Order: sequence, then C-alpha cells, then structure tokens
Amino acid sequence: MDNLKWKGRWNQIKGKVKAAYGNLTDDDLKYSEGKEEQLLGKIQEQSGKSKEEVESWLNSL
Repeated sequence: MDNLKWKGRWNQIKGKVKAAYGNLTDDDLKYSEGKEEQLLGKIQEQSGKSKEEVESWLNSL
C-alpha cells in the first residue's frame, strides 16, 4: 500500500466517511496498523467502488 495521506489523520476523516456511508459502524471504521486492507474492503462493500477509487477518495478528503 502506498504512503496514503489518510493513515495519519484517520480520526478526522472517519466522520466524513460515516456521513457518506451511514451503514458503516464505528467498529467497521476502526483503523488498526496493518489492517488497512480490511478497512478498505469494508468501505468498498458499502460504496460499490474499486479499491483504487476508495483510496483516491480517501486521499482527497
């Protein structure tokens, strides 16, 4: 995984993700080092977007 800009400020971004995809819970959006793929997968399931689209969207927040 690239050096994503969102990793260091996940707590700030999490609210925007929840607003966009209300079905995601706090447990779904819990960021853990080394579990980025699981987090991206949960967002992908809710959004229907590809991994690359989700990463690009998170980087734009």
